[in-house]
Amino acid sequence: MYLYHFAMKKIPFGHTPDTELFYQTKTHVDALNVLLFSINSGEAFCKIIGEVGTGKTMLCRILIRKLEKQRKLAYIPNPNLSVKSLHYALAKELGLRIKSDSRDDQISQSIQKKLITLNKKHGPVVLVIDEAQAMSDETLEALRLFTNIETEQQKLLQIVLFAQPELDTKLSKNNLRQLNQRISFSYRLKRLTINQVYCYVKHRLTRVNLASTPNFNLLGATLLHYFSKGTPRIINTICHKALLLGYAKDQKAITLVNLVKASIDTESVDRFLIRHFKWFVGLVLMVMSGSVFAYWGVS
Repeated sequence: MYLYHFAMKKIPFGHTPDTELFYQTKTHVDALNVLLFSINSGEAFCKIIGEVGTGKTMLCRILIRKLEKQRKLAYIPNPNLSVKSLHYALAKELGLRIKSDSRDDQISQSIQKKLITLNKKHGPVVLVIDEAQAMSDETLEALRLFTNIETEQQKLLQIVLFAQPELDTKLSKNNLRQLNQRISFSYRLKRLTINQVYCYVKHRLTRVNLASTPNFNLLGATLLHYFSKGTPRIINTICHKALLLGYAKDQKAITLVNLVKASIDTESVDRFLIRHFKWFVGLVLMVMSGSVFAYWGVS
C-alpha cells in the first residue's frame, strides 16, 4: 500500500528473511564467523542460539548462500520429526529415493554410501537444521549417530544447529551428554543496541528506496529500542505499521507518534513497557536536559 508513496521497490520490514536486506551487526557477523570457522575446521557439530526474532533464520540463509557453491548442503527447516522421518528427510535432501517400507538400517546404509560419493566430489556434506529446539531427545540422539559416519581423515557429515535457548536446556540432560560434548563451537545471538537499531532501520530503508529515504532519527531509534528490546522481528513489525500510518497521513517520515501508535498496536510488545512508557519519556527528557545544561556549562 505504501510502496509508491515512499518510492520503494519492495517492503523493507517484512517477516520473510530477505538476504538482500541483511544488515551486518557485530553479533551476526561474529556468529557467521564462528560457523564458517567450525565448518572449515571439519568439526562435527556447531550451533547458534538466539531468542525468538533475533535473526537466526536470516543468518541460516546467509550461511547457505555462502556455502552453496562450495559444498553439498542439506537443509531441514522443520525438525519436529521422528527418527525415521529424519532419515527420510536427510535422504531426500541428498537426492536419494527411498521406498516407504524400507527399514531404518537400509536407509542408513543408503545415506552412508551417498555421503561417501559426495565426499569425493565436494567434501563433507553440511546439514543445516533450523528450529532445532523442536527435536525430540530420540531424534537428537539419531542426529549424533549420523556423525559417526566418517573416513580416517574427516567426517562425512557436518551439522549446524540453529535454535532457541530451549535447546541448551535439552542438551544439559544426562542422556544427551554425548551430543553436547561433540558441539565444539557455539554462539549466542545478542539483541541490538540503540545505535544498531538506528543503523539497521536506515540500512533497510536505503536498500529499498528508489528516491529519498524516509526521515528516521536517533530519538526514533531510542523509542524503537525501548519497545522492541532490540529484537529485529519486533522492530520490523513496528516499522512496517509506522510506515502504514505515515502513508495514511501523507507523511514522508517515520515519526515518533507513529512509532508509539504502532508499538501499542503490536501484541509482541511487552505490555509492561507500554504501561510505563511515560516514565521512559521522562527519563529521556531528563537525559536530554542534562546534555543541554552540560553543553552550555562547557560553553
